[in-house]
Amino acid sequence: MQRYSAKMLFQYRADLGDGRSNVMRRCEERIIVISAKNASLALRKAKAYGKKKEMKFDGSETSYPNYFEFVGITDLLELGIETDPEEVWYNIVTLKQPSERRDTLIPQESQLNAIFLERLKNQKPNK
Repeated sequence: MQRYSAKMLFQYRADLGDGRSNVMRRCEERIIVISAKNASLALRKAKAYGKKKEMKFDGSETSYPNYFEFVGITDLLELGIETDPEEVWYNIVTLKQPSERRDTLIPQESQLNAIFLERLKNQKPNK
């Protein structure tokens, strides 16, 4: 059994009525890990996962229904012997002087998603 990562694209779409939908849509990229005998089976499993995660919101917060929809697989990567068990994705790129440009390439730790959201969650509400 091989390990694969699937990079997936989902969209939040508003049904505005009369067959119209919003043009600009918030999207989510998601990476999942899949065990499969081969890449074709991993792709099939990833697509099934994506379809299973689709949902419709009743529109109680808006006057129209909203949908979370699976758009497709943007990449499928075999996690072979070159990866450690805790790795879920890798991408090899060529950059000009990355260590010298660290300040522009690497965001401040306070801006990392999990750190930023944790700080917001732990803030006491103003009374």
